[in-house]
Amino acid sequence: MDYIINGITGAFQLIIHANPELLRIVGVSLRVSGTALFFAAIVGVAIGFRVGTGTFRGKKAIVILLNTLMALPTVVVGLVGYSFLSRRGLLGDWGLLYTPYAMMIGQFVLATPIIASLTLAAVQAMDRRVSLTARTLGASEPQRNWKILAEARFAVMAAVITGFGRIFAEIGVSSMLGGNIQGYTRNITTAIAYETGKGEFALGIALGIILLVIALGINALFQIRQ
Repeated sequence: MDYIINGITGAFQLIIHANPELLRIVGVSLRVSGTALFFAAIVGVAIGFRVGTGTFRGKKAIVILLNTLMALPTVVVGLVGYSFLSRRGLLGDWGLLYTPYAMMIGQFVLATPIIASLTLAAVQAMDRRVSLTARTLGASEPQRNWKILAEARFAVMAAVITGFGRIFAEIGVSSMLGGNIQGYTRNITTAIAYETGKGEFALGIALGIILLVIALGINALFQIRQ
């Protein structure tokens, strides 16, 4: 039990003294996941809204596909991404493997179907009278769409936060596509695994605490804004 107590004590010391390595790791996580989430939110909300409000052939197949991709294992995304980005892969000449950009691509693939599926569900759950009333009042199609999104904004925000939670705490994509390079691609989850394997429990615990605090803060902010 002593190593746990010492690890926790050391973790709080690292946090209080703003350990440079700790800050670099957290910075990589926030930068990579934040960028991936930004693009995933744009694409995911657009897809979810289009599928949710549209009537077209093959809609059920798309819904099934999106729901299936919500459970896509991170190691599968990492494996497929590695096969494309490695030197022998289709995109190998781009030199993206073991860079933050490769991690962003992988996390984008993970988050997009989640945001799209939850946005779709939110739009479909909306009262149809919202669109009908807007149309009766002479609103154009873009205005009607904006009104529907405005009414479903909290559900859409929840979809985006769920997407963030999915990628911020994942490790498969980060380790397989990022390579856990110190000061470059090492993020919170890969660092926790690496430091724990070395027996450096203090840094691992400190990163775990920060990960939970960030997740708690984002969800608390969302609840306050509701």
